[in-house]
Amino acid sequence: MTKSGIVYKFGDVVLVEVPFTDSAQVKLRPALVLFEELDNVVVAGITSNRNMKGIIITEQEGLVTDSVIKINYIFTVAKQKIKKLLISLSEEKKEFVRKEIRKKLGL
Repeated sequence: MTKSGIVYKFGDVVLVEVPFTDSAQVKLRPALVLFEELDNVVVAGITSNRNMKGIIITEQEGLVTDSVIKINYIFTVAKQKIKKLLISLSEEKKEFVRKEIRKKLGL
């Protein structure tokens, strides 16, 4: 457990502050937690643009709109940049994500 008391785990979908690349402003975006270590959280971005490649996550799974987990867009955020836990993926969906990541890594 960390100072904040919340430990994020693989399969959690969180709302995170993401900085704009060209300014000091930030935007709130959903992201899938891959792992947490030393108050840093490694996540995969999520978009509502269903034309993007990735893993579909549907409204029925708990998000506001059908979205895509972009396993080609992975980044690290400081834990304090996570504003809230939105949902946790089902065990079946987490296993599907694991398989897709393994494929991308050639494992």
